[in-house]
Amino acid sequence: MKKVMVILFAVMFAMVSTTAVASADAKVGQKIFKKKFRKKCRFSGVKFARHHTQGEWEEIWDQGKFKDEAKKICPRLDLEKIKESWWEHVYDFSYEYASDGHIPKC
Repeated sequence: MKKVMVILFAVMFAMVSTTAVASADAKVGQKIFKKKFRKKCRFSGVKFARHHTQGEWEEIWDQGKFKDEAKKICPRLDLEKIKESWWEHVYDFSYEYASDGHIPKC
């Protein structure tokens, strides 16, 4: 019985851990922007995010045009150097700090 409980606990923990890692995070997106976008864009992530409202960012994301919009806002950005897994985090960051979103603490 004890082995069954340990196995059940391990499976549940693995499921929760995987779910937490799979979801995007605005703070991670901000860190990615600082490390990979900022030099090429020559402006802060908040300035990038404030190009659109939350509704506009959501529409751009839903249409699959987020990378194209990032390239339009930041023409020097090399899309090939941005990992596919990073885009969702950068989107969450952009959505969070959009022109009608939260004001960052600086």
